[in-house]
Amino acid sequence: MQEVNTSLGEDDKSAERLDRSRPVWGEAAALPRRQYGWLSRLRSYFIFDPLIWAYTVLLGTISIPVSLFGDRERILHGFARLWSQLILGTIFSPLKVLGLDQIDTSKPHVYAVNHASALDIPVLYVHLPFQFRIAFKKELLSYPVVGWHLKRSGQVSIDQQNPARSISSIRTALKSLKQGMPLVIFPEGGRTSNGKIKSFLPGAFFLAIKAQLDIVPIALVGTYELLPMNTYHIKCRPLEMRVGQPISTTGLTVEDMGALSDRVRRAMEDLYYAGRAATTP
Repeated sequence: MQEVNTSLGEDDKSAERLDRSRPVWGEAAALPRRQYGWLSRLRSYFIFDPLIWAYTVLLGTISIPVSLFGDRERILHGFARLWSQLILGTIFSPLKVLGLDQIDTSKPHVYAVNHASALDIPVLYVHLPFQFRIAFKKELLSYPVVGWHLKRSGQVSIDQQNPARSISSIRTALKSLKQGMPLVIFPEGGRTSNGKIKSFLPGAFFLAIKAQLDIVPIALVGTYELLPMNTYHIKCRPLEMRVGQPISTTGLTVEDMGALSDRVRRAMEDLYYAGRAATTP
């Protein structure tokens, strides 16, 4: 497993080259925002936010004992989907899905998704019509209820500061992928602070290459404007989930991760910025 440690720790210079080669996206990201007044803030702080916290605590608490009886991971995925449906049904933000009908969802893929908001997760649980696992930052395990759910539901914990500590989790994820369980990854490693797609982490596509599975780029459009970092103000607006064509990893090795990362990021940017241009008033 030394190869795992090395591949996850390399510098991602290719992402920097990609930034310099596509200045048009920097301009596209600076789109005008809708204005939301104090009524929007009051609705968020006194209705939306308390309801979301209530859904989280109630369903998270119930899901743990219920999962003791039956297929634990399937049951917890069902609770996560119900939690997500309640959230999206509360915040009045209709979502359009584009391109998913072109994907054979009966086959396992690695789904690479941009990460712009805490509400990205509910969007995925509602609109990906199959069971999947998510690669997440180890720090989330320290959160009550959320951490319990993540640990028991078979999600993939990644220690970004010390990838070698994630070897056991990586092995489990690779086994699940090969057995047909799709994996969702956020190759940026965390949420964007400005609405632009960030550089991808080194090693983001290690599991896809090792499992020799196609990568499906997904762009969530509007979730940054809906709920960016460092605020609890949810701004109701239409959303889109744009799904791109699968990108093959057949025959690739870990030495190809840089080129593969560039290709996936380019595809994600095409989906994302075209979506923002189409949906911004």
